[in-house]
Amino acid sequence: MPALIDLGASIIIQDQNLNYLYLANLPEAWACGEISAPTDATLFGEEVAAKLTTVKSSMTESGKKGHIEVTVGSDQVFEFRVQAVQFEAGGIHLVTTIIDRSEERHRERLLRALLREVSHRSKNLLAIIQSIALQTARYSGSLDLFLHKFRGRLYSLSQSQDLITDSSWRGAYFYDLVRQQTEKYLPDNTHLVKVSGDNMLLTPNASLHLGLALHELIVNAVSHGSLLRGVRPVEVTCTRIHLDGHDWLEMHWHEKLSNRAGDDSTEDSLKAHFGSTVLERVVPASVNGKAKYIISNEEISYELRFPLDIGD
Repeated sequence: MPALIDLGASIIIQDQNLNYLYLANLPEAWACGEISAPTDATLFGEEVAAKLTTVKSSMTESGKKGHIEVTVGSDQVFEFRVQAVQFEAGGIHLVTTIIDRSEERHRERLLRALLREVSHRSKNLLAIIQSIALQTARYSGSLDLFLHKFRGRLYSLSQSQDLITDSSWRGAYFYDLVRQQTEKYLPDNTHLVKVSGDNMLLTPNASLHLGLALHELIVNAVSHGSLLRGVRPVEVTCTRIHLDGHDWLEMHWHEKLSNRAGDDSTEDSLKAHFGSTVLERVVPASVNGKAKYIISNEEISYELRFPLDIGD
């Protein structure tokens, strides 16, 4: 018993008539000073006493056990464990230990909430992947081209998801998102992408889709745009603006092109190479925003606006 008390347990010993013979370390929730003839009802109240009586009434033989859980207030949970014990003198006695399970139950509730969150996030991610697969297949002329584009977009999602997970699902900061999406393609030339403006924390949904847009833009820049020549850095800005009574995020991606004189490529033919469906349709629709994508012989610019208070 001293060992149990040292561990924080409460001990009650009663005879078969439920007379209290020993009481130690009663939880503060029921501490009520000295009581000359304590009973379950006077200590714990009629409701708890009725549950204890039901458990104890069946304990007529040594070794029988039973337990109940009692919630006190909104967050305290106690477990009552009752056991019939044969004493050398006096016959069968009932030994009740009371253990505080509040922290354990709190962790269980938190785990259940986290599992629900994981399920929710997983379903959202699967829906995004399904949408990306559909759009990629629709605008890919061959299986090899589809696999090439689809793998790159999945990698982009996984990189953004890493940032979201590291932040306990709060989201990702804009600067981190740009850095993570560009460093794979410019490991030794990160200076070719200059980021400025507000380093805002984006929601998980916005992080995934903005990361996808950045992936498309950096791949295009490396494959077809200014970074292929390494002439001028790309400028990326992020700004919080107030529009129609709401806070919005406005992102600009700006590439100045040079040495394209004499290039007869039209905007439409260039866009065929530049993943415009993802940038102009998929991403803005997913964040309830608007996008403007301009390609000319002089520059490539992408502007994305979306409300910051959109539900995730």
